Amino acid sequence: MSTESPDRPDHPAGKPPRTGPGSRPEHPVVTRLRENRAADRQLRVADAITRFAGSMAFVYIHVAGFAVWMLVVESNPWPTLTLVVSLEAIFLSTFVLIGQNRAAAFQQAKADHDFLEQEAELKTNTQLTREIHVLTTELHRRVVGGR
Repeated sequence: MSTESPDRPDHPAGKPPRTGPGSRPEHPVVTRLRENRAADRQLRVADAITRFAGSMAFVYIHVAGFAVWMLVVESNPWPTLTLVVSLEAIFLSTFVLIGQNRAAAFQQAKADHDFLEQEAELKTNTQLTREIHVLTTELHRRVVGGR
């Protein structure tokens, strides 16, 4: 028998799956999507913005910035501040949607991969069960039939 699984040529039998950052085993779909994202500059920028916008540093910067704006910069900050906050909300909601679309695409790719893997395992197990049945029947025929 070959050292590679016929259904999974990229994963040699007996070896753990590829590892990603931090040397942890990583699902093949995660590896592929991470590599694709790393190769696309726009996606890297979107990831960086999303990562920053989802941090407490983002909140602290905005609290400090809005406080300075309201208390120091303008005497009547509300019209301009409302415009700035509205525009920022529009752009940030777009990044949230990009992130949701990315998560949905990842989940679908992972589900597709897992389905194919499970189907291959089912096919292999069914074939092994049939072969075991044939061998058991032959063994039974020889042992019991020989008496």
